[in-house]
Amino acid sequence: MTEQSKTPRGPSANQLLIDLGPTILFVITYNVLLHVPPMKDNAVYIATTLFIAATLLVMGYSFWKTRRIPPVLIVTGVLITIFGGLTIALHDENFVKLRPTIGNFFYAGAITVSVLVRQNVWKLFFGHIFTLPDRIWNLLALRWAAFFFCMGVVAEVLRRGLSTSDWVTWHFPLLYIPMLVFAVLQTPLILKHDSSDAPASEAPPA
Repeated sequence: MTEQSKTPRGPSANQLLIDLGPTILFVITYNVLLHVPPMKDNAVYIATTLFIAATLLVMGYSFWKTRRIPPVLIVTGVLITIFGGLTIALHDENFVKLRPTIGNFFYAGAITVSVLVRQNVWKLFFGHIFTLPDRIWNLLALRWAAFFFCMGVVAEVLRRGLSTSDWVTWHFPLLYIPMLVFAVLQTPLILKHDSSDAPASEAPPA
């Protein structure tokens, strides 16, 4: 494998649409409806309905395109459906605002537990791309667990401190941009220890 081929590639346009499309639709819909007087009071509930529908749609598209749904997308879809559904059913916007908090804490806990039981989810998800020592897989997983925990705290601060209008507009960049930056910061560690391009005679013993 060449240096070029083992370098992590940026997400494709289709993957970005799958990952970000429903959230962007939620933000745009809410801000548009907020300026339509007859719909202003129900803007968050209409936007949440479209948020759920769009998430289920991209899950279906992912399955149709690849015959699988990424585990992260499944978790996201379940959380959005549950908390979005509660928002609509109980007419309480706090539930949809609580979803990022619960989601980040869930990821932090799930990753930590996977390391403790020696079933590192980071290695399970990315082991077909990179060949890393177990200690590096564990280090990466624990770094991400710590990151998700911190972002769960940030999400809760935003939920408690911002109005619904400000939360809808700002929670997306304030939670997603740090994730992109953190992912990029892990690249040097991955490339330093990746041995997927090493000759068979030099590959570490099983």
